[in-house]
Amino acid sequence: MPEIEKLLTKEVVGRIGCTDGQMVYVVPISYAYDGEYIYCHTHEGLKVDIMRQSPVVCFEVDHLQNMANWQSVVAHGRFEELLDKELRNDALHRLHSRVLPLVSSETTHLSRDWPFAPAESDKIGGVTFRIRLEEKTGRFEKSSAPAVTFFSI
Repeated sequence: MPEIEKLLTKEVVGRIGCTDGQMVYVVPISYAYDGEYIYCHTHEGLKVDIMRQSPVVCFEVDHLQNMANWQSVVAHGRFEELLDKELRNDALHRLHSRVLPLVSSETTHLSRDWPFAPAESDKIGGVTFRIRLEEKTGRFEKSSAPAVTFFSI
């Protein structure tokens, strides 16, 4: 479905859902998408621990214009930590090449050199991984009604 691919490509923040069998954990993360994989960079922590233990994950992304006009994609896939230098560098390049909003949080910046890529990707710490998307579904709502804005004083 072209709408699913367009939304996954356009957005830069999604949510990963993972479980250790006892607890479900959902967390937002910035990402890049290439048509097959979701690429991410993060630091050691609970989500990485859970995904290493149980690599089957869910990924969700949405765009909310208003309550009558929105798009959502839910995908299922498999976590793959990128330890190979070439694969990791490729993922970091994809993440650096994203078009980010002018104002963005430090967690979307991969290094102190942002918005420029550092000369050496090896100097970027943390965990780089990708999610191989195996199944994608989408839901899209669009209203032709004019938007109504309410003001209170």
